[in-house]
Amino acid sequence: MTSLTSTVVRLKLSLLRNGLRQSAGRRAAFVASAVVALLFALLQLLGLVALRGHAHAEAVAVPATAVLALGWAVMPLFFPSGDETLDPTRLVMLPLRPRPLVRALLAASLVGIGPLFTLLVLVGCVLSVAQGSVGYVVSVVAVVLALLVCVALARAVAAANVRLLTSRKGRDLAVLSGLVIAVGAQLVNFGAQRLGSAGLGQLQPAADVLSWVPPASAVGAVRSASEGAYGTALGQLALSVAGLALLVVVWARSLTRLMTSPDGSTLQAPEGARDRAPSAGLRRLLPDGRTGTVVERTLRYVWRDPKTKAAWVTSLAIGLIVPVFNAVQGTGSIYFACFAAGMLGIQMYNQFGQDTSAFWMVALTISSARDAHAELRGRALALLVITLPYAALVTVLTTALLGAWARLPEALGLSLALLGAMLATGAWTSARFPYSIPQEGHKNVAPGQAGLAWISIFGGMVAAALLCSPVITATIWLNVSADGDAWSWVLLPAGTAYGATLTLLGLRLAAPRTAARLPEILAAVSKG
Repeated sequence: MTSLTSTVVRLKLSLLRNGLRQSAGRRAAFVASAVVALLFALLQLLGLVALRGHAHAEAVAVPATAVLALGWAVMPLFFPSGDETLDPTRLVMLPLRPRPLVRALLAASLVGIGPLFTLLVLVGCVLSVAQGSVGYVVSVVAVVLALLVCVALARAVAAANVRLLTSRKGRDLAVLSGLVIAVGAQLVNFGAQRLGSAGLGQLQPAADVLSWVPPASAVGAVRSASEGAYGTALGQLALSVAGLALLVVVWARSLTRLMTSPDGSTLQAPEGARDRAPSAGLRRLLPDGRTGTVVERTLRYVWRDPKTKAAWVTSLAIGLIVPVFNAVQGTGSIYFACFAAGMLGIQMYNQFGQDTSAFWMVALTISSARDAHAELRGRALALLVITLPYAALVTVLTTALLGAWARLPEALGLSLALLGAMLATGAWTSARFPYSIPQEGHKNVAPGQAGLAWISIFGGMVAAALLCSPVITATIWLNVSADGDAWSWVLLPAGTAYGATLTLLGLRLAAPRTAARLPEILAAVSKG
């Protein structure tokens, strides 16, 4: 009789093979990603091996193992569709017991690019700290234990959150992975710069703590065994074994609960439940008529739609991270605060494409340039409700970190002028170059419309920069002028008035074009 483990492993291989048969593009993407991942893993392996004999090799190897485990823990949350076997609910109707199923799924988890990548990095970690015959023997055990802990951790997290990952909230979480990547990249950049100036010794305290946390404790055991501390090495290996056993128990219990408990996702919501959209508190403050309705609808889209929410949260994060991180490192400029207004100003572009096929309901209510103007005005006002206080906050925070309070008026004035220019150009390009945003997956442009997206966003940004040239010129002139500091405060009211004028003029000019091109806009945003 064929064992369950071999059957599930063959199933995993069949899923991989059949997925590659779907299209040549998918095969090319898989091969390209595999080559890039393996090359990166080999470079990491060589870099870690080059640390052999370095005084702080453990300070790199142990945290690197912990980071690998963290990656395995969060990947199922952000990419739930990356592995079809991560969803055990597909096996609910089969007569399978949890323990044999755990063994089978654990073996199947070792098949793929991710496990191979992890294996190569783990080998580099243990080789960087291993010394002597005992150290190399412990290295073999440590690699196996660390790899199994990483895989079991991913499976346990996926099984515990499978109901979430298959729900709308789970899809929201997956879409927000772009935010985590953006923030993580800035944190890695910040940490690398600090290490470059302070040395690897900065990681030693963290390595000392992590050497007792599975699975990093397995790599710590290699270092302890190499130094002759066999009792310490045995204790660290025991911690990794205990961590693996605990993960397997939690995983098995989650599988049992999934296969014996009903799915509550279809249960009726409690009576009296009300929507807690963030726009609810603004209703009494909004103007009457179409403008107030559009503001409320736009804010609801920001709160409810996964793609819109992801774009806003990512823009908010990057608009804060870039100026603040550069200011903390002492390499920033007060003008980096304009990132806040610039990143949120991008949300004005492709306004109708953000509605996707639902735009036809809005189009039915637009019969004249006046209706189009009210629609665009409401969307711009909704954006300003969030952007104005946010841009001011980021500018003040950046100014405080740099201690450049004298430059605050000109920086804030320039930010507001840039925001006004982007609102104006965004309203016009939304009518002239609309494109569809697919609701499923991570693509932000429908096939065949990439050119429209490039023209809309980057063309509009160039136009906004040109429109801001008078304020930019005035800022430069005041900075080089002998008595410019005495008049720099003028840039705040001037930039605010200039940005408001650009916004009003842009909305006024975009309204007739929007009303005239409604059929073309509707066809473009409904594509795909």
